Amino acid sequence: MLIILYFLKAQIEYYLHIYIIIYCVINYPIFFFKYLYELGWHTKGEIGITQPRRISAITLANRVALERGEVVGSTVGFVVKFLEKTSEATAIKYMTEGILLRELLTDPLLMRYSVVVIDEAHERNLITDIIIGLLKKVVSKRPTLKLIISSATIDAETFADFFKTNSSIILSVEGRTHPISIFYLSNPCADYVNEAVETVWKIHKKEAQGDILVFLTGQEEVLQAVSLTKDYMNLKDDNTLQPVPMYGSLTHKEQLKVFFAAEKGVRKVIFATNIAETSITIPGVVYVVDCGFIKVKWFDSDSATDQLVVVPTSKATAMQRAGRAGRTRPGKVYRLYTEEDFEKLPDRFPPEIRRCELSAMILNIKALGISNILKFNFPSPPPAKNVLAALETLHALEAINNEGNLTKPLGYFMAEMPLPPMLSRMLYMSGSMNCSEEILTIIAMLQVETVFAHPATGQGQIKARVAKRNFEVAEGDLITMLNVFTAFIENDQSKQFCRTYYLNYRNLNSAYELRQQLVILAKKHLNLPLKSCDGNVETICKCITSAFFLNAAYLHYTGVYKRIQEGLDLYIHPLSSLYTLPQPQYIVFTELIHTTKIFMSNITVIKEEWLAELSSHYYCKTSIQNNV
Repeated sequence: MLIILYFLKAQIEYYLHIYIIIYCVINYPIFFFKYLYELGWHTKGEIGITQPRRISAITLANRVALERGEVVGSTVGFVVKFLEKTSEATAIKYMTEGILLRELLTDPLLMRYSVVVIDEAHERNLITDIIIGLLKKVVSKRPTLKLIISSATIDAETFADFFKTNSSIILSVEGRTHPISIFYLSNPCADYVNEAVETVWKIHKKEAQGDILVFLTGQEEVLQAVSLTKDYMNLKDDNTLQPVPMYGSLTHKEQLKVFFAAEKGVRKVIFATNIAETSITIPGVVYVVDCGFIKVKWFDSDSATDQLVVVPTSKATAMQRAGRAGRTRPGKVYRLYTEEDFEKLPDRFPPEIRRCELSAMILNIKALGISNILKFNFPSPPPAKNVLAALETLHALEAINNEGNLTKPLGYFMAEMPLPPMLSRMLYMSGSMNCSEEILTIIAMLQVETVFAHPATGQGQIKARVAKRNFEVAEGDLITMLNVFTAFIENDQSKQFCRTYYLNYRNLNSAYELRQQLVILAKKHLNLPLKSCDGNVETICKCITSAFFLNAAYLHYTGVYKRIQEGLDLYIHPLSSLYTLPQPQYIVFTELIHTTKIFMSNITVIKEEWLAELSSHYYCKTSIQNNV
């Protein structure tokens, strides 16, 4: 008999609800329970727990190991992208959802697990929906597998309806919470980063002790807010505030700082992205400041590109953020928007599968032997036009053939790599083009946030801009990144070097670690030859073109760039190394950012003839010239 327990979790009052849990353990083979190991559920297989982000998987594994008096990697371990700490003794394994998806490629019935927990399912990201769709097949063929889907919002019925089993059970365990007071602005603010810092300062001066958690949209805003707060502290000669950043690409060591208590007499303020909404719980937080915006990827099927967009948050997200206050005592939430604007917010965002580019997802599903994507049973089916656009992209990248099957060896290589399809194709092509050493560096640099510091003060910004020119080249941003990384290594990964040239040491060090892990993966599993082109920049740029030819644009006579594929008007991003240089005729980019205009990010200068040479199956020379 198949029974699924959905557990709506808040702060768990373990002893208060233990009788409910024991009842479910006895009566239902699929359930949620934090202390599965103590109840012996690991004896017939591992307990696998997925998290939507690296930091939450690592943090939770460390916390559970600490509670057991062990070092992580023994009974409790974790596996995330490019990093693993497990052993033969590991019985509880925390992992990102992408890791479980890759394990499904080699173990379709997940025979190594007795229990699988899908945590934070309410986020409904792309991989969550794929995994839930696959697990529906798994539990139908392997009813002894215990499946737990944990959600922090009231949408458990959605999952229950999807699995369509009369023996499912929804268990709601409410945690003890304290009253929360919510405050709104009287009028909209023009700059929510500055408003957030000013609000923090007012809280610090007027409110009782308790740490402050500030939600912003991305790393750049977080670092800007930290810098502004330090400027306030210097101006006021006040050292009783400790600003701490929190975002996904921080190193593990830096991430742990948010959990450490501040010194006596010092208040901690954490500036965070939405990573702090549900993935982690930061002790001591009493005050929350919500900027009211969130950065999301949104797929435009007409241009066949993901666009990174900053949009107003949803009511569900606003409530999640507010829930971070009042965990230990009455809390206060300061929303940097009006109450009228809050009422206009959507209840929740559509699931990621309905608004994101799907080519990576389709690669993974096809690697599992599922040929008809539209007939695959998703919790929320993706739009057919998005599926078609993804199939066209994969066909152009030569990852699938005319019948829609994975090609050998390229398609299978791309499916095995834990990278976006264009990056995995670029890595594959680098082997035959003898520049894999350089391409591995570029890929690692693209996996972290910007390595260039952006000081908040005008004088600092000028110095940072001058320092950046030491690395900039006319070939574009990716070669500039390569130059930065090379100089970082040549200077022994020195923090002083980073300070001198206004570089972000954390992100450069993260890129170094990621590159090391990519090298191991390339050597051990993919048999990729590691070769250097010895500074031949044209070879590197051609390799980049061989993967990003779909993102090619040309300079129109009107002075704007137009994408060759459909003529979309595009602009060079102000942070690009090409922004102040004469505009090149042909370029490729890795990403579009939609703010006041549609800006191209991570640009590489190319030659027109490379498009016909490296992607003759997609472009022909005459069609390009006719567009100019």
